[in-house]
Amino acid sequence: MKNFRRENLLFSLCGLNCGLCPMNLNEYCPGCGGGEGNQSCSLAKCSLQHGPVEYCFQCENYPCEKYDGIDDFDSFITHRHQKQDMEKCRLLGIETYLAEQQKKKLLLHHLLDTYNDGRKKTLFCLAANLLELNDLENILSELDEHTSDLTLKEKASRAASLLQEAARDKNIELKPRKQKNDCRADRTAARREE
Repeated sequence: MKNFRRENLLFSLCGLNCGLCPMNLNEYCPGCGGGEGNQSCSLAKCSLQHGPVEYCFQCENYPCEKYDGIDDFDSFITHRHQKQDMEKCRLLGIETYLAEQQKKKLLLHHLLDTYNDGRKKTLFCLAANLLELNDLENILSELDEHTSDLTLKEKASRAASLLQEAARDKNIELKPRKQKNDCRADRTAARREE
């Protein structure tokens, strides 16, 4: 969106952890408010009208109707903790929250560089987003300490197993959530009926 720029490209206006997103890691997206050619975003337009505000929680109208159902489905990045992360950022303060996100980003890069067999990027990004920092640190410490003699395929399998185990212990599913009633399918069906 034209004139929509932000200082922090790791944590979006609406509460997504852009720095932990596969699109950001592949350099397809600079993050919320970065670079030219951002697709239009109703929340970006809203932020320009209300301030501008750097984070939605800074708006006097937050949470507004734009947040109804915002955590329900995932896109390239998980939306599961969007409101929860906004609240965490508000309570901790942006500097503390960003420091944690920066540590998570470094751990994610280490997972990808050392334990990805080419099939684990989505799993690792979800884990970095949804697990607590100390869980990720403990898992990576264990992996680094006990997998040096394994093949990359074995390392990837062990990493996935430890991440899934930690997620299960916290009742977290490390799979993207797809929208059950895809709007495009509904529109296509409606056109066929006409």
